[in-house]
Amino acid sequence: MARTPADLVRAEPDPPFEITFDGRTVTALPGQSVAAALWAAGILAWRTTRYGGRPRGAFCGIGQCYDCLATVNGEPNRRACLVPARPGDAITTQEGHGRAGLAV
Repeated sequence: MARTPADLVRAEPDPPFEITFDGRTVTALPGQSVAAALWAAGILAWRTTRYGGRPRGAFCGIGQCYDCLATVNGEPNRRACLVPARPGDAITTQEGHGRAGLAV
């Protein structure tokens, strides 16, 4: 039987909950960041670069590199590695600088 970190410390976490990523249901655990929940679901990229449209996801995991920017509940440029996942959060892929919906 595989042991998990929660087993080792005899933690009894609250039950998992659901968030969505581009309409796809993703299970998150209490205390997970948005990036951690996406990683756990096998989603490694949720942003594209301004130039070239290259895929990006979490890189440093501590909010320094800005590679993990995502649109969370309609708000662009959120650092997914620092934003705690909350039940019902809607995460969408952010393209470029995240201002596509601001038609100026």
